Formats: sequence, C-alpha cells, structure tokens
Amino acid sequence: MSVTKSVESPPGTVALKLDLVSPPENAKKLQNNDSTFLEGSPSESLCLEKTEGITGLQALIHLVKGNLGTGILGLPLAMKNAGVLLGPLSLLAMGAVACHCMHILVRCAQRFCHRLNKPFMDYGDTVLHGLEASPSTWLRSHASWGRHIVSFFLIVTQLGFCCVYIVFLADNLKQVVETVNGTTNNCYHNETVVLTPTIDSRLYMLAFLPILVLLVCIRNLRVLAIFSMLANISMMVSLIIITQYIVQGIPDVSRLPLAASWKTYPLFFGTAVFSFESIGVVLPLENKMKDARRFPAILYLGMSIITAMYISIGTLGYLRFGDDIKASITLNLPNCWLYQSVKLLYLVGILCTYALQFYVPAEIIIPFILSRVSTSWALGLDLSIRLAMVCLTCVLAILIPRLDLVISLVGSVSSSALALIIPPLLELLTYYSEGLSPLTIAKDALVSLLGLVGFVVGTYEALDELMRPGHSRTFPNSTIFFQ
Repeated sequence: MSVTKSVESPPGTVALKLDLVSPPENAKKLQNNDSTFLEGSPSESLCLEKTEGITGLQALIHLVKGNLGTGILGLPLAMKNAGVLLGPLSLLAMGAVACHCMHILVRCAQRFCHRLNKPFMDYGDTVLHGLEASPSTWLRSHASWGRHIVSFFLIVTQLGFCCVYIVFLADNLKQVVETVNGTTNNCYHNETVVLTPTIDSRLYMLAFLPILVLLVCIRNLRVLAIFSMLANISMMVSLIIITQYIVQGIPDVSRLPLAASWKTYPLFFGTAVFSFESIGVVLPLENKMKDARRFPAILYLGMSIITAMYISIGTLGYLRFGDDIKASITLNLPNCWLYQSVKLLYLVGILCTYALQFYVPAEIIIPFILSRVSTSWALGLDLSIRLAMVCLTCVLAILIPRLDLVISLVGSVSSSALALIIPPLLELLTYYSEGLSPLTIAKDALVSLLGLVGFVVGTYEALDELMRPGHSRTFPNSTIFFQ
C-alpha cells in the first residue's frame, strides 16, 4: 500500500512517502487520504496542499519557516562550545555543506524520475533506487534496506525532537513559575535573580504528559494544521522579541575565546546539524513548484537566509551572555513580563508542534503493526501505541534532562546521517554508470567522511557528558540580567 500524507509544521518535522504491506481495512481508515505526507527530516515540516503548484516566493517562505524551532535557541550555547570566531565560521561552512547536500538529493531524485518515468520520488525511494543502480551485487540485493535505514533515522530524529520539546517545555515553565513573584513590568532595572528550585524539572515533564497524550490522539492532519499555524505565529513573535533584546548592551567581547577546546567542539557539531536538519523538505517543495527549474536558486537563497539568521542569533546571543549562556537562550532573558511572555509564547508553539513531530514516527510504526492484527483490535491498539510512544519520549526526556546534550545527541546520531552522510554517497551511486570526475568523487567522500566523524565523535562526547556523575540532573534555573 502506498501511503502519502502532507502536513505543515515547524522545523524538524519530516515527511515521507512510505510503501507498506497492505493493512486491513481498519488501518486504511486511519490514513488521511486527502493529504500528502512529505518525506524528510528534523528540524521541524510544512504545509503543502495539493494545488496547481507553488510560486518561488511561497517555496522560499516554506523553506525558511521549516527551519525555525528549538534548534535556533540552542545555537548561542553551541557558539560557546566552538568559540566566538570558530563558531560562526564553522556554522557558515556547515550551512554551505548542508545546502549542497540538499541540492545533491534533489538532483539524484530528478535523475531517477527521468530514468523510471516517475513524477515524484521521495528520500526513501531515491536511496532505494540508488542502491539498485550500484555496481555492487550485494548492495543491489539489499537495496530495500536503504529505505529501512532512512525510516529508522527519521523515527530517531522525530522522537528525538519530541524529547527535546518535553525538556524545553519543562525547563521554561519551571523558570516562569519560580520567578512569578519577582517578575516586574520594568525590563531595564531588574536585578539578577538566583532561584532555589522548589519542584523538580521531571515533575513538570510529567505534568505535560496528559496534554501531549490528548494531542497525539488527533489523527486528522487538517486539524493539526491549525496547531501548526498557531505554533508558527507564536515562534516568530518570540524570535523577534529575543533578537531586539540581545542586540542591546553587548559587553566587551575580548574576554571570549576565539576558539574553544577541541573536546567541546563535537557538541557544537551536533547542535548545528540538528538546526540545519531540513533536508527532507526540499523534495516536496521542488515537486510542488510551478517551475521546478527555479528551485536550485530558491534553495540557495533560502539556505543563505537561514544560515545568516543562525549565525546572527547564535553569535549575538553568545556575545551578549558569554559564559553564562544557557541551553536555551530564553532562559537568559530578564525577569520581566515582556520576556516571560516570550517563554510562554514559545511554550505554546512547541506544545502545538509536538503532535506534528510525533505524526511522522506514528505513521511509520502504527500502520506496520496494524497490518498484522485483526480489525477488531485496530482502534485500541492504535491508541495504545500512541500512548506508549508518548510515554517513551517522556521517559527519555526525564532520563536525559539536559537540553543542550539532547539536541547534540540527536543531531550527531540521526541528523548527520540524513543530512551529511547519505546524500554524497547517493550521488556516487546515482551517477556511477555515467562516469564521475575524480574531484566529485573526492568531494563526496570527504563530505561523507566528515559527517561520519561528526556522527561518531559527537555521539561519543554527548554520551560521555551525559554519563559523567558530576553533572546536575536538572537545568540551572536562574534568571540572568545584565545591566
């Protein structure tokens, strides 16, 4: 059975076209056949309704919007892990490489569409046909594993996003609640408030669990699109307020290191890749454009805007708060109602986005399981699986309550594979029969190797940080204000 669905959501949401064994009639009823389910990442997806086509401007807006999520709020801390000079340069280079890999994926998909006379091909299809075109007999015979690997990393990425969201929700709500008595209307004469936590962050995570369970029970994408619109509006308003604050009163930056320790750089890598994970957005956008020939220009323009935003907010946030920067820049905002409202707005946005991020792994796992049970068990099993998956993300968030390390771990493990490792290898497989220049082969091998090194080292460093007994199990929840 071919399942095709579509949804609008912020960064990190992925979309995929999934071919499954035909499930029983009850499983079919769970699918929304009026929508198109996109293929792609983490970062956070978008709404692409079935129309005659979208314009270049609309594609650009979707591409930029599809990258805005929690990742951008963690970039100032990522800059601390890289250095005030090395960080922006690395982010610029990573943005260029990520954009190039997106272009590679589009080109490979177009080539297989022409070869096989297909109107559209998603990430999983492209990898599948790339392996089938391989000169290796073993790879051709195991081509179906390419789709399975892509699906696996999509599940890991999306559930990782869900874990990040739960940690983010708990940490920011905890700070808002614990500063409510000291919150004022004056944002320019606050004193630094150091809080003594009264309730463990993990209790806040559990408090969100019933709301999240209700949200994931919404299986209609048209209803979820309403939540997506609300999330986008609240996030954009929050980012505007955050930006106007951090550009004010930047202190002397000479005290900040140009390059941080090499031991913390892998954590920067994971966070940066996590933020740029929107590679799955490009194929649906290219497919929906009225004039697909303009898409490469739109892609490079959009990624230039995104990279500029990331570098600006990441660098300015680090310059503004220095070594006191927290896992999310929202935790460094002054203790006044204007900036507390920023946290509440972003809380609403992330809470609304959770169900959209959750939709992708649910659509991969649930139909596969329902195809193996009778019709009478379908609804109960569907709801039980959703409940179990939500509880799993909550448990993982409780076990790993450090937002910065969760982001870095998810970015290193799955985002690097989808965005950096697979596309260059796919180009080698796609164009092998047509001949490749030594420069192209060397370039693809280098990009994949760098992605693999980031995958291994970033994962190791994130896990090492998480397992160190000296680290606190909860977030620092002090509100820092600089005169």
